[in-house]
Amino acid sequence: MKKRMICLLLAACVLATAGCGKKKEEPMKEPEVEVKEPEVKKPEKKKPVEKKPEDTHQGMAKSYLTGEWIDEELAKKRPLAVMIGNTSDALPQYGISSADVIYEVPVEGSYTRLMAIFQDYSGLEKIGSVRSCRHYFIYFAREFDAIYTHYGYAIYAEPILNREDVHNLNGMDSQIESLMFYRDSNRKSPHNVFISEEGIKAGIEKKGYRTELSETYKGHYQFAEDDTQVQLTGEDALVISPGYFVNKPWFVYNSKDGLYYRYEFKDKQIDGANEQQLAVKNILIQYCDWGNMDDNGYLDINTTSGGEGYYITNGKIEKVTWTKDNEDCPARYFDESGNEITINQGKTWVCVVRNKYKDRFGTYATEEELSAARATEE
Repeated sequence: MKKRMICLLLAACVLATAGCGKKKEEPMKEPEVEVKEPEVKKPEKKKPVEKKPEDTHQGMAKSYLTGEWIDEELAKKRPLAVMIGNTSDALPQYGISSADVIYEVPVEGSYTRLMAIFQDYSGLEKIGSVRSCRHYFIYFAREFDAIYTHYGYAIYAEPILNREDVHNLNGMDSQIESLMFYRDSNRKSPHNVFISEEGIKAGIEKKGYRTELSETYKGHYQFAEDDTQVQLTGEDALVISPGYFVNKPWFVYNSKDGLYYRYEFKDKQIDGANEQQLAVKNILIQYCDWGNMDDNGYLDINTTSGGEGYYITNGKIEKVTWTKDNEDCPARYFDESGNEITINQGKTWVCVVRNKYKDRFGTYATEEELSAARATEE
């Protein structure tokens, strides 16, 4: 029995010793590392470039009066040149802000008269007041192949008006007077005669005048291209005084819109139809030879004499010369290098000035400076 117990104890020790032996090493597990896959950026969708629609100006053409794009059918039409009164009794004028070119020319007594040239007079119910013809205005109108409109005329104009190739609408012509011209009872004669779109069309139809520009007409001015501006390199021209005696007009440059605003008789020159002050992009000063045709002071402005002048735009001025081959063709303007000038697109005011009075022209920095200069003259 004792021997058996000893054997059991020995067996237990063997087992215990075996249990305390070195365990078999298990391979270490690598720590799990979170691996971030690199983000693959999806290519950004580019916004399609918006193509600006090509401005083909389909159905349009350049105006011979302003150089701007207008309806092509309108561009083919002959413009209308209208004699407009410009004394203090004639103010305000009506419809004149719609004119594309305005000529201001001396008449007897050192007054000036205006000739407003319209490419488009549609919708206008009142243009005027319409005044009488002076012979030299006819030649200015013919530079644009325009139909010339007036109420009466000086005797020296009669032979020219009677020419078959001079298409004019005269308020004293019994054929068209009541069709085309009407009087405003709120105005005193002779400043009470006006015309309208309806009347103009009726007058042209009655006279049977050609309504489209002549095929041989090539235009008057050479205009800058689209989206470009003529920038003169001459002196500043912020306030301009052409030098006329009675109405003493002046222009003031507005740098915000690049236009010259017109004043006369000590106030803004306004279109009575819309209360809009007259404003233009270009000013041309054109000095002409002149004389008197009678003892009453009737002027003869020489429209072919050629001579000096100025071109004014965008706040600057440059000297020019002008020539004209004959009475019926357009005047041409040249810079001091002898190149024909390019003018900016937009409206133009032509001041025809007698060359005897060149020294009355002036440019000023401010209106106050102009007023001071005029005070010394008086």
